[in-house]
Amino acid sequence: MVLPNAYAQYNNSKILTASPAELTLMLYDGAIKFCNIAEEAIEQKDVEKAHNNIIKAQNIIDYLRQTLDMKYPVAQDFENIYVYLGRRLVEANIKKDKEILEEVNTHLHSVRDTWKEVMRINREKGTV
Repeated sequence: MVLPNAYAQYNNSKILTASPAELTLMLYDGAIKFCNIAEEAIEQKDVEKAHNNIIKAQNIIDYLRQTLDMKYPVAQDFENIYVYLGRRLVEANIKKDKEILEEVNTHLHSVRDTWKEVMRINREKGTV
């Protein structure tokens, strides 16, 4: 079937042509998506699916943390956020605790929304 292949090509194109800021936004969206899937899996008592999706969210948080440019003072704030979210994801995975995932998801939404606003402001200023 052509449709799934076309969708994969579109997604690859979207990633390859995205700016660093847009890629970061995609990573936040991915972490949120995986947390949502894990929450549903916990509700359905699907331990393996919950585990796999929490690990995916953890991997994204770890990647974001590893790619911080610490020459900027705000990077330490992001470091603290990512360390906290990473710890909470480990705890959520061990306990299969939906409430912890909801908390992480709330923080991810907040950081993502702030990131989107920074992107919008920079676009208006013409710095992106």
